[in-house]
Amino acid sequence: MTTAAWFQCSAGVAGDMTLAALVDAGADQFSIIEAVHSLNIDGWAITFEAVQRCGVRATWANVVVHNHDAQHSHRPAREVLDLIGSSELSQITRERALNVYRTLADVEGVIHGVHPDDVELHEVGAVDSIVDVVASCAALETLNIDHISHSPIGVGHGTVSTTHGQFPNPVPAVSRLLTLNSAATFGVDTTMEIATPTGVALMTVLSASPSGTPMPPLQTTAVGFGAGTADVPSRPNIVQVVVGPLADQSAGSGQAAVELAVNVDDATGEVLSDAIEKLLAAGAFDAWITPIAMKKGRPAFTVHALCDPARLELLRATMISHTGSLGIRATHVDRWPQQRSEGIVVVEGHEIRVKIADHRIKVEFDDAKAAAIALNRPVRQIIALAENLATS
Repeated sequence: MTTAAWFQCSAGVAGDMTLAALVDAGADQFSIIEAVHSLNIDGWAITFEAVQRCGVRATWANVVVHNHDAQHSHRPAREVLDLIGSSELSQITRERALNVYRTLADVEGVIHGVHPDDVELHEVGAVDSIVDVVASCAALETLNIDHISHSPIGVGHGTVSTTHGQFPNPVPAVSRLLTLNSAATFGVDTTMEIATPTGVALMTVLSASPSGTPMPPLQTTAVGFGAGTADVPSRPNIVQVVVGPLADQSAGSGQAAVELAVNVDDATGEVLSDAIEKLLAAGAFDAWITPIAMKKGRPAFTVHALCDPARLELLRATMISHTGSLGIRATHVDRWPQQRSEGIVVVEGHEIRVKIADHRIKVEFDDAKAAAIALNRPVRQIIALAENLATS
């Protein structure tokens, strides 16, 4: 079942507001803080406080940085990417955060005319911005969010103060980020910077749907309100998130999915087997290899992965990294997953996971294999016992 998060960004969007909305919707605070701790950045703290914004109760994420010099130091993009990439974050949180910062580096590089690796990240490279991005990605994981989308994004007008001086509102980084997925926007009558680079990057980079789409059909299980710092009398300064499983698709339309594929003729079977494991660990619905013949009769393989559109960028990066390919192709498809439940059976003291559908029972092979080794029994016998227990 695909769990979705839809963000209402009519009052703009910022990194801290995104994080606060997810916490207000039930994201685990301790897991979020533990994830940020894995970055090995000193001198910061997060508090989540209940506040009122124009009469609406919301959560405010207050990121406090104790080291003034560290907060305002300029970081090359490669330093931020190394910081996140070398952390002990889970794979999906790390890849989401890396994708956000890779995009920010690309955008800043275009604006300043330098290579993305060499661009100096000012506001978005500060400690509080790094914490906002990583914590938001961790919060998405704690809520098991697979599909992210958002409303049109509100932007202000006039000018705002930045490290480089007075810039038009929205700032150039936001304007370029809004070109991703042709993000829908509208003007709000305020000179406040209501759409920040980190907030807009989180929306446009992680969104699985065309930017600025209506709320998808979902079964609402949680709603969260994330407050900005200012309390504006004319409108609630909040980002709203609606969370829940996407509604079952009709038999005619199916569930949207993406099939990634790459042809490989210079990798060993061991390398490709490892690539399959990494793709599955990154959240692919399925991953497999088919043998092919390329030009001049060269034997080769096609590596495939089927995934939710929300995980497209993560799976694409994983496939490139672990196959060494220079290019990936994608096909948008429909899938009709069958309803199933999961359970655990105990075979002679060993727990074995099983998946149960109307037409079959699937035993988790790794669990059965471990039990077979411990009991010195053929694995096929353990599988048969587990299947019998699951049906009894």
